Amino acid sequence: MCLIVADEIGYEYGREGDEAMKAFRLDELEAERAANEGAYLQFLRERNMSVGLYALNAGEHDPQKPHNQDEVYFVVSGRAAITVGMETTEVARGSVVYVPAGVAHKFHHISEDLRVLVVFSPPEN
Repeated sequence: MCLIVADEIGYEYGREGDEAMKAFRLDELEAERAANEGAYLQFLRERNMSVGLYALNAGEHDPQKPHNQDEVYFVVSGRAAITVGMETTEVARGSVVYVPAGVAHKFHHISEDLRVLVVFSPPEN
């Protein structure tokens, strides 16, 4: 399987057996997330992982609590800091952060609207 997230072009190709490429347009995901009035939109769920779009606006509080899954964050846009356990780092477009299962973590000091792709493994409940 191949996952592509594009700003302008999104395609879904035919299946080969049980596998199929799935592609998503970031602008469409953001519109769907906003229409559902939630900070998080899960848009892909497979046996070993799930993927979602997480959004926090500048100055907003991140209400997250530790998860039972490993996570990878890919910052699509915005600026903030993230604390994972006792470590803090600044993040911006292109940043990738790994968060081990069960470890406390939060985005904070969000200075620009933040949009983050989140990969959970195994899939989020």
